[in-house]
Amino acid sequence: MPDAAGSAQPPSPAKKIRDNKRIAGFPLPWPGKTLYSGAMFRLAHLSDLHIGPLPEPGWRELAGKRLTGYLNWRRGRAEHHRMAVLDRVLADIAGVRPDHVAVTGDLINLGLAGEYGPALSLLERIGPPDRVSVVPGNHDAYIRATLPAIVGHWAPWFAGDHEPPPPGLDEAFPFVRRRGRVALIGVNSGVPKPPFLATGTLGQRQLAALGETLDALRQEGLARVLLIHHPPFPIGWHKQLTDHTGLAAILSRSGAELVLHGHTHVGSVRQFDGAGGPIPVHGVASASAADDGTSEPAGWNLVSIDGAPGAWQVMVETRRPAA
Repeated sequence: MPDAAGSAQPPSPAKKIRDNKRIAGFPLPWPGKTLYSGAMFRLAHLSDLHIGPLPEPGWRELAGKRLTGYLNWRRGRAEHHRMAVLDRVLADIAGVRPDHVAVTGDLINLGLAGEYGPALSLLERIGPPDRVSVVPGNHDAYIRATLPAIVGHWAPWFAGDHEPPPPGLDEAFPFVRRRGRVALIGVNSGVPKPPFLATGTLGQRQLAALGETLDALRQEGLARVLLIHHPPFPIGWHKQLTDHTGLAAILSRSGAELVLHGHTHVGSVRQFDGAGGPIPVHGVASASAADDGTSEPAGWNLVSIDGAPGAWQVMVETRRPAA
């Protein structure tokens, strides 16, 4: 999630279809009907867990960017992100029994050493690494010194198919996980930034590898689902993906069947014009957000994918567990 609020800019080249705030069961308007067969793949998408309570930091840990983040946490974020709310979301997901779960970043808050272990415990609660995929967010990669902790604690959840846990973040992304007729592709936009910035960056190496990966998976005849923390369109200069135009060019050229992101704490639906047809782009509310009137209350997306190459059907239902 961004550290500070900012006004949204017009979405270009992505086209805004409709924000589905507080609307449950809002399907994507793609052609064709979803075929409810045993071959359907169901994916749970949640993001921006912001797991608490925050461990009490030492004074050395509050240098630089962490100090402003800690003050923001104490001023209200701690009350807004409630673990009881997150528990209800996770219970709802467990009741649905999806085939896989995607977590698109911001599991933690300030990148404190004491935050990664509790987040690991929660990942284990959601499911084993072969059933859960994770990409980092800007709060997970808050400062450079704790980047090794992401790999040390969560690497099995972003290791690619038949690959050992990666030794570092650069080696880990993009990852590919094939699940039946669906390929999950994860990229890392969570990189350390200066104070007051919540931007993300993919970089040329990752963008080039992503394009090659999307092309190869299309040749395999798989439905391609891209997982990223930051949205692939402009939002505000201090919190957007800095190379969103590069990502848009990759998607336009190589295509994808679905993009899932977090960061904005808003359930939203947009689309890109991609090779082979429109690409739906879905954001989701924070999975721990209280219904306190300050932002959209917690929710998660249930994604259903069916069909065949050239005729994939995608439907997304936004679920909000009752308080």
